[in-house]
Amino acid sequence: MKRTEQKRSGTWMVQPSGAASAEKVYTCPGCGGTIASGVAHVVVWRTDHFLGDDAALSERRHWHTRCWRIEP
Repeated sequence: MKRTEQKRSGTWMVQPSGAASAEKVYTCPGCGGTIASGVAHVVVWRTDHFLGDDAALSERRHWHTRCWRIEP
């Protein structure tokens, strides 16, 4: 279910995280709000990180699905 999305800020890999697999609490970089455990969301990382794929994965972020949709 992983997909690539193009935004003004670059090309991103977006992977949905279902409620059952959301075991931790995260802070959404879009709104600064909390993503509680058990809440479905998306995990996002750059596809064109200048240090490569490992660096991109280490910098992945968890977003509310709605916040990611409205991110330019």
